[in-house]
Amino acid sequence: MKKTFSLLTLAAALAASVSIVGCSGSSSSSDDVIKIGVFEPLTGANGAGGADEYDGIKLANKLSPEVLGKKVQLVVVDNKSDKVEAANAATVLAQKEKVNAVLGSWGSSLSMAGGPIFAEAKIPAVAVSATNPAVTKGNDFYFRVCFLDPFQGTVGAAYAFNELKAKKVAIIREVSNDYSVGLAKFFVDHFVKLSGDEKAIVATADYNTGDQDFSAQLTNIKQFEPDVIFAPGNYTESALIIKQARDLGITAKFIGGDTWDINAFLEVGGAAVEGAIVSTFFANDVPINKTSEAFLKSFRDEYKKEPPAVAALGYDAYLVVLDAIKRANSAEPEKIREALTQTKDFEGSAGSITINAERNADKAAVFKTVKDGKFVFLTTVKP
Repeated sequence: MKKTFSLLTLAAALAASVSIVGCSGSSSSSDDVIKIGVFEPLTGANGAGGADEYDGIKLANKLSPEVLGKKVQLVVVDNKSDKVEAANAATVLAQKEKVNAVLGSWGSSLSMAGGPIFAEAKIPAVAVSATNPAVTKGNDFYFRVCFLDPFQGTVGAAYAFNELKAKKVAIIREVSNDYSVGLAKFFVDHFVKLSGDEKAIVATADYNTGDQDFSAQLTNIKQFEPDVIFAPGNYTESALIIKQARDLGITAKFIGGDTWDINAFLEVGGAAVEGAIVSTFFANDVPINKTSEAFLKSFRDEYKKEPPAVAALGYDAYLVVLDAIKRANSAEPEKIREALTQTKDFEGSAGSITINAERNADKAAVFKTVKDGKFVFLTTVKP
């Protein structure tokens, strides 16, 4: 853990720059309050995604504000969509606020930046929608309530091959984003296997987070006339890519991952993203169980809008932690961690949650498409 200590020390020196949004009371857990840290990007490139997860967490906290007879206090820290700031934010939660557990972060890279700090402090963290395998791998204190990218990439490739009958695919990666690079690899490997054609991937293009002009990449891709373009990445850049592709006359179907399942993607993309296909966690128009129905009603009543999938996962992650506290009959972080490892058949709004030996949840994937400016359910694929 020597590398972790150096990271923790560095982050502690910088932690004063981190914004604490929703914290009140003393800086350490008291006997009558249980602190749950909310580790999310609320500003920066991933701000909309972090805000959506936080909406689900806030709703769950409002509906279930106590456990073991104690008030549950959310301590909200903005990791600012930045890996260094994420380490700072994690340090604030672990060292200054001394939270009992952590929820987040939207963005696998941000979760990975905070992970070693939570592990050293022995505080359990539950990722809401961070799908990269490295988030939990080798970190006994990180869990998640969503599926992983190896599964998401595999089912995405199968959908392109079996349902869209694609023979030629182009890949566009957000190369500065661990999530995008990893998901693209899993998609490519499985599509080549399904097609039996090592040349089925006709082009690969890269860009960086924050880029806005993709004309060079798209002009190159256009000459190969792909049937499908797989472009997992942040919602803003992905929507701009599709808009610019349509302007260039590219008619290929676009497929993306769960990061597209957000209203900001629809707002930026407008009419250009009609027909885009998304693999994600939850469908508002097809409730899974009674918890789904209750969540949908409560969210619509509270926010006067439709919930994005990550809000459902944020809601579930909070309730999973409360369930662990109840079963442990303790708010001690290491006892919460142990109870989380024993989570089985927990009925969440986005489906049943069982935490496996790798601290991951085995979950089904939902496919949606954009129709008339809204996300519409297509199908569910189980592991």
